[in-house]
Amino acid sequence: MSNTVTIYCKNTREYHDIQRGTSLMDILSSLAIKLDYPVVAARVNYKVEDLNFLIYKPKDIEFIDMSCSSGMRVYVRTLSMVFALAVRQLYPHAVLRIMHSISKGYYCRIDHLGFCLTDKEIAAIKQRMLTLIGQGLPIVAEEKQVKVVREIFEKQMNEQEDLSLFETINTPYMRYFRIGDYVDYYNGVLLPDTSYLTLFDLVPYYDGMLLRVPNRNRPDHLEEFEMMPKLYDIFNEFISWNKIMKLNTIGEFNIACRNKQSFDLIKVAEALHEKKVAYIADQIEARENIRFVLVSGPSSSGKTTFSKRLSVQLMVSGLKPVIISMDNYFVNRVDTPLDENGEYDFETIEALDLPYFNRQMKSLQNGEEVELPFYDFELGKRTFRGEKLKLDHDTVVILEGIHALNPQLLTEIASGMKFKIYVSALTTISIDNHNWIPTTDTRLLRRIIRDFRFRNYSAQETIARWPSVRRGEEKWIFPYQEEADVMFNSALVFELAVLKKYAEPILAEVPKYCDEYTETHRLLKFLNFFVPIPDREIPPTSLLREFMGGSSFRY
Repeated sequence: MSNTVTIYCKNTREYHDIQRGTSLMDILSSLAIKLDYPVVAARVNYKVEDLNFLIYKPKDIEFIDMSCSSGMRVYVRTLSMVFALAVRQLYPHAVLRIMHSISKGYYCRIDHLGFCLTDKEIAAIKQRMLTLIGQGLPIVAEEKQVKVVREIFEKQMNEQEDLSLFETINTPYMRYFRIGDYVDYYNGVLLPDTSYLTLFDLVPYYDGMLLRVPNRNRPDHLEEFEMMPKLYDIFNEFISWNKIMKLNTIGEFNIACRNKQSFDLIKVAEALHEKKVAYIADQIEARENIRFVLVSGPSSSGKTTFSKRLSVQLMVSGLKPVIISMDNYFVNRVDTPLDENGEYDFETIEALDLPYFNRQMKSLQNGEEVELPFYDFELGKRTFRGEKLKLDHDTVVILEGIHALNPQLLTEIASGMKFKIYVSALTTISIDNHNWIPTTDTRLLRRIIRDFRFRNYSAQETIARWPSVRRGEEKWIFPYQEEADVMFNSALVFELAVLKKYAEPILAEVPKYCDEYTETHRLLKFLNFFVPIPDREIPPTSLLREFMGGSSFRY
């Protein structure tokens, strides 16, 4: 057998012969590859591997930096491990929980500290992190049988920490990471050593801390900090609901399902959703001047089903709701703006005919009758089907669309006549204390399933489109979320266990040698954490039905 192997490097666009068993780190050095920012990992046959990964067979290799989502995840995971190690060294009996993303960082808490967390402790943790980073400590990946890994973790963890993930993990072997004698688990690869962590911050945030991370578009700058009190409150609300159900992590959820509690979890989670929708309807009814309810949120957040369920609750309150989708106010396709790739940009607000929309809403407010448009997506143009609307004294118009909170809408309508709602799938359950579930993953899986089942798009097409969708959200949706009168979290604690059986076969069709496979592989690994549960107990009015089918609502 030859001692050399041929690789194709996408960065150099050339084939190279290397010694069998050469590490990615050594290949990076020998090829003298320079990217815009420091290299943090590589895609090897479209799977993300760490720089210590050894090459024994022919591979396609692409080195990546933090300017791509995969590279940024590697950086943030590593930062999380150093954070956890610093807390362990300073407060051995405490439990660090890295809970969810907010304010362009990650909200974290320390439980079982024994006293209230103050700025002094946060500063001490940050300083210890800087010390660990300055030492350039190697980060070693190890893989052993799950039962062996559990024994290793049991010796290190204190009595307050959760080991439920080990009871339900669906693989015989498990990879974990070591810095010195400290071990931790992360769902993905990490950097080779702590010295790669050149930029971060740790600041007080409500009753916890905010771990600040680099901006993906400019990784040599921190993300811009902003307070988000309303988003924080809605996360807290759902975390308290999780506590009611005694579920904080996937391991706890899986154990509950194996104990045949899944159908009870579904009933409780759906009841909490309905209670929240009813509460919002009561708020609208209490403000007698409300004529326009604006429902906004990012892609696949469940805005449409939420609007329909809100409509039912408003009818219970004696009001006459009318739902208008803002998609019907798109400009004709030939007039749709193009994005940087020359493709139609349906995410920009300029894809809407704002003057026409505002005129119609003003006419409705003035008591005039208007003929509502219908946008024919096959023809790519506005049509009319004779649907007319005139507001009575008890009519409430529900306007649903991604731009509904944009101040360019309803410019001539008094603020006292508008009620703003922001809907998003803010996942509050975690893999474990140091591995959170990105809210975007829930929405992406919803969209992959819906696009495949109802729009004839493959998972590969949906994943390819997702970065453009995300850019549109960052520009047109997220800046206005704190302007909402109320927020609604459309995530359901059980949904990923239900969506698993829908998503896995769709994702399995993505070719293994394409750019989209990197994300596909990550999602499949992530779904493997969940014990699947059947969907037969999910009611036909559930928000999930919008994506997987079986809804009693018309779309």
